[in-house]
Amino acid sequence: MSVVVVSDSSSRLQPEELKRWNIREVPLHVLVDGMDLRDGIDEIPYDIHDRPKVTTAGATPAELVDTYRQALLDSDGDGVVAVHLSAALSSTYSAAVTAAREFGPSVRVVNSRSAAMGVGFVALAAARCAADGGDIEAVEAAARSAMSRAHVFLVVHRLDNLRRSGRIRTAASWLGTALSLKPLLCLDVDGRLVLDQRIRTVTKAHAAMVDRVVEVVGENAADVVVHHVDNHDAADSLGAALTQRLPQLSSLTVADMGPVLSVHVGGGAVGVAVVVAPS
Repeated sequence: MSVVVVSDSSSRLQPEELKRWNIREVPLHVLVDGMDLRDGIDEIPYDIHDRPKVTTAGATPAELVDTYRQALLDSDGDGVVAVHLSAALSSTYSAAVTAAREFGPSVRVVNSRSAAMGVGFVALAAARCAADGGDIEAVEAAARSAMSRAHVFLVVHRLDNLRRSGRIRTAASWLGTALSLKPLLCLDVDGRLVLDQRIRTVTKAHAAMVDRVVEVVGENAADVVVHHVDNHDAADSLGAALTQRLPQLSSLTVADMGPVLSVHVGGGAVGVAVVVAPS
């Protein structure tokens, strides 16, 4: 067989991508009105990001153990490489490390230090290596190489969801009383959501995000996904701007951010995940 790659639903990988590259997906959870809804499996209200008292939860150890066990069987013992949402943003990674102990070195867990399609790009790099016949060492190395070339930027329309979710340090000086602030955020090298630039208007924040993507891509080829939370027009405009500024892009798609991340960043948020091709 070959090494099997596992990820979680934060990756925003499409069903056809999961099937083509034989990637297994573990659901994250949205908790609303006493219900535990599994991302990618159960129907989740489209306006979940606007509902009060909604919380999220990572994949459970039992879900991870079951998925890893089946993936390992399907690999005929070649092994499993699991790529998960940043440990700084979710409990999924720590649960994955615990679950993987049951299988010893046959299951390798990678902290993507990313989110949304930033996770997806890392999982895809690993799965392509597996499809090419790479052993578990090579597949894990491919994932870690992609991690170093992946970047995620985000502009939120309001700070309430971030403040409530605790996914960004509330002590940060910029997260105070500036109601008009439209910060450009990014994931740092440790996978933490941090301030990239202080900006006062959405238009300028979106322009700054395009500039930052152009900066990290340079003259290289790259793949880009523009994510949004109920803000398709802005995402399309960002996609058009990036296509114009970066004609060498290998691919650019627009996709929703998914319910789990939407709960934390709020309506109107737009983000860009990019992976730069290796030199």
